[in-house]
Amino acid sequence: MPDADLSVLTTLLPGFAGSRLPEWLAERLRAGLGGVCLFASNVVSVDQLRELTNAIYTANPRALIAVDEEGGDVTRLFHQVGSPFPGNAVLGRIDDLNVSQDSAAQIGWALRRAGCNVNFAPTVDINSNPDNPVIGTRSFGVDADRVAAHSAAWTTGLQSTGVAASAKHFPGHGDTAQDSHLSLPVIDRSIEELRSRELRPFAAAIEAGARLVMTSHILLPQLDAESPATMSRDILIGLLREELGFAGVIVSDALDMAGASADRGVPDAAVRALRAGCDLLCLGTDNTDEELAEIERAVRTAIADGSLAPARVRDAADRVRALADELAVDRAPHPQTPVSDAWPGGIRELVAAIDVQPAARTWRARTSDRFSVVRLEARPNSAVGPTAWGPFAEVDRDPESAINAAFAARPQYTVTPDATLPSALNPDESVLVVGRDIHRHAFARAAVDRLRQEQANVLVVDMGWPSDDRRYADVATFGSSTLMGEAVLAVLAAGPDLDQPV
Repeated sequence: MPDADLSVLTTLLPGFAGSRLPEWLAERLRAGLGGVCLFASNVVSVDQLRELTNAIYTANPRALIAVDEEGGDVTRLFHQVGSPFPGNAVLGRIDDLNVSQDSAAQIGWALRRAGCNVNFAPTVDINSNPDNPVIGTRSFGVDADRVAAHSAAWTTGLQSTGVAASAKHFPGHGDTAQDSHLSLPVIDRSIEELRSRELRPFAAAIEAGARLVMTSHILLPQLDAESPATMSRDILIGLLREELGFAGVIVSDALDMAGASADRGVPDAAVRALRAGCDLLCLGTDNTDEELAEIERAVRTAIADGSLAPARVRDAADRVRALADELAVDRAPHPQTPVSDAWPGGIRELVAAIDVQPAARTWRARTSDRFSVVRLEARPNSAVGPTAWGPFAEVDRDPESAINAAFAARPQYTVTPDATLPSALNPDESVLVVGRDIHRHAFARAAVDRLRQEQANVLVVDMGWPSDDRRYADVATFGSSTLMGEAVLAVLAAGPDLDQPV
């Protein structure tokens, strides 16, 4: 195979459909494909996943096997049962760097057992906009110093297990109310403003040794008025490489997202991202043999017509191969991994991180053992996907627990954008409402407003990132993992003052 073809292949990181390695992908791996990105749809069980990753390494021992395992709301390994980790926003509220580092290490060991060597985490964006539809609880918080410190600690913890960390989404996706999966967000910030806030967590993660930085599909017109960050040489080379001194692998966010390719298609987006300075191209989910062939042709054509320098592609491929070799060395001292996927912290820390408003104490004091549960089920964003969450996942995980069994015994109703509130609720009965990011969803706000008009005693638990005024969050957990579901049930069972130790 010509050198140019091999280099092109090495820069590509596709997804694929199914739980087994398809032959077309195995063939490309044998020919030098950089690796694969796994998603929830590829994961059926631990044994199946290990068989899959073994097959990938057999086809290409230098393959990068990447996954989004952030802990908390975004999980691939645990999508069927919900994550056993709290998530970044909760870690930021606990604000113990050792806890963040240990949590990341535990995630790293879980990835090692699964056979993955790259984690597209941590999310180091500062969630400065509470209406952000895609970052939210994936962020360590709103304070730049706190986010920077936990980004570094999380990076250190993960990489202590031989799994590479990827600080994302450069240069910061927190200050927007748009989702780059669906559109191209615009963040109109000066370089001085970015330096004082958004860039600080990236600088901290880079200082901690993060091996990858993932780009964002956002437009920053004061830095580059024409191209999103993923395709901006001024941002990737001028800012990330030269100013921040990052020497590792620059990986694109998925190029099938609207912010990258809605107006140009994935093949052209791939060429532009490589030309701007990306080394590894995350292509998206459920890619096919034909799609990869089209992307490869586009890159080879750009090389042939002079619009993409061959040296740029070789440099990108060299960085990817060097990362694979470094990770093999990192894994060697740890041939055996701890067997537990348990979070290293305690339930008291989680309960202490929950924000409880005075209305919650009133509700508990007026509530007997009988109350109904209304579950607000919004459509999950593309990053989170269909994942078990909250106390519902916790009950499924441990139905024999007395607290969980008591919760499961309550009358339960589910409200979605397409299904309204039931009419069977007794007006004198207490109601517990559980949702995520309630203030951002019209159907959820309407449900809460109606309940508060019609019911005598309503408690609203928001397991997402609440609005600043807490109008729709009597209790805010800042995370909806199974672990936080356990914490919510502990709070509900704590007694009238909700501060009693559990």
